[in-house]
Amino acid sequence: MAEPIALAALAIDAAFGWPQSLYRRIGHPVGLFARIIDGCEARWNRPETSFAARRAFGILTILLLILLVACSGWAIQSWLIALPYGWLFVAILAWPALAQRSLYDHVRIVGQALDSGDLPAARTAVGAIVGRDTAALDEAGVARAAIESLAESSCDGVAAPLFWLLLFGLPGIWAYKAINTADSLIGHREERWRAFGWAAARIDDAANFFPARLSGLLICLAGRGGWRSLWRDARKHASPNAGWPEAAMAGALGVRLAGPIAYDGAMHDKPWIGDGRAQAGADDIDRALRIYLGACLLLWLIAGGATWLR
Repeated sequence: MAEPIALAALAIDAAFGWPQSLYRRIGHPVGLFARIIDGCEARWNRPETSFAARRAFGILTILLLILLVACSGWAIQSWLIALPYGWLFVAILAWPALAQRSLYDHVRIVGQALDSGDLPAARTAVGAIVGRDTAALDEAGVARAAIESLAESSCDGVAAPLFWLLLFGLPGIWAYKAINTADSLIGHREERWRAFGWAAARIDDAANFFPARLSGLLICLAGRGGWRSLWRDARKHASPNAGWPEAAMAGALGVRLAGPIAYDGAMHDKPWIGDGRAQAGADDIDRALRIYLGACLLLWLIAGGATWLR
């Protein structure tokens, strides 16, 4: 039953994304996860607590979050699936966990701003989807940042949620989103989160292991290239997973991604991914978006194939 649910959720997301009008009214479900995580951190991640205790509390936090979300998802799915057309209601509840449309729309805005020559607007737009400093980025830096975010988020926002939806239904997709939210909030290497966020980061790495490699494969297929860059450069990334879709996209476009990046006023000398040109622009963003759409279409075919095989 997960397969038609997945196809319906993909279709709803492709058609509507997560509308701003809806976001202004009710926010987004991951906001609830954020409040739970913030509450646990305020209670358990205190400087006077030992490193070992903070790590243990971090493990407890992520396990409790997964248990709460998975059990709630299972109970809701079990109740809905017994109703006439209940699978469609399950698909509607899975829809907010996917980000096909919103990711495309956010990156397209960056490309449109660059295409019109409005670099300040492009910096503002890309700043909404990346964590690096954007105030001093030139056109190429903005374009690379947008393309990197598109590639990495093709896993976090589409392939991985779909993967866990196909495996475990509503509990799977929302447990994944809870893990991914925890990683984005506390899974950092800074002193404040090194102990408390350790478990969130490790579990997120495990949850994205197969989807990230699938994302890289699909980007190469959709872009009709990038294989050499994928195998050579994927492991250069600090993340064990993000390098796969980024290296695939770099190779498919013939550009270099990553490299020196500024965070919080400090420059981080990251290795380059890809061996193409460092100069990128609005045209490259457009090409990346077309590749992304092709990869999404392949994910639809995978979900449809799983339905047919059942």
